[in-house]
Amino acid sequence: MQNVTIGKLARDAGIGAGTLRYYERLGLLPPANRTASGYRMYGAAAAQRLRFIRRAQALGFSLVEIAELLALSDNPRTRARDVKRATQAKIADIARRIEALERMRRGLAELEARCSGHGGTGECPILAALNQPDG
Repeated sequence: MQNVTIGKLARDAGIGAGTLRYYERLGLLPPANRTASGYRMYGAAAAQRLRFIRRAQALGFSLVEIAELLALSDNPRTRARDVKRATQAKIADIARRIEALERMRRGLAELEARCSGHGGTGECPILAALNQPDG
């Protein structure tokens, strides 16, 4: 891959140029080389790093976690067990979120089952439950 502009790299990755600049500010992407006229130019390494970021995001990693993974990837002394630990922590986090979503789903299903869908909103058990005071 030859050097490409920020617009081309962003288009190829399916993101906006502003997102690339944001990744640079966060340190996820190294600063781009600049042309004499100040245009950012990116090479194959930036494209590869961007693919890494996008794949990690698709697996649920936050940008902070991605920064940690990139640091592990960039360090030749990193052990595979360190990457595995980070992955195990993400799996546990996802499991906690799934459990929370399941609790929400069950609660909503219970409310939905109590509602006939007939009558005015003053008779709606869903709205009544949401309007109950804390305690």
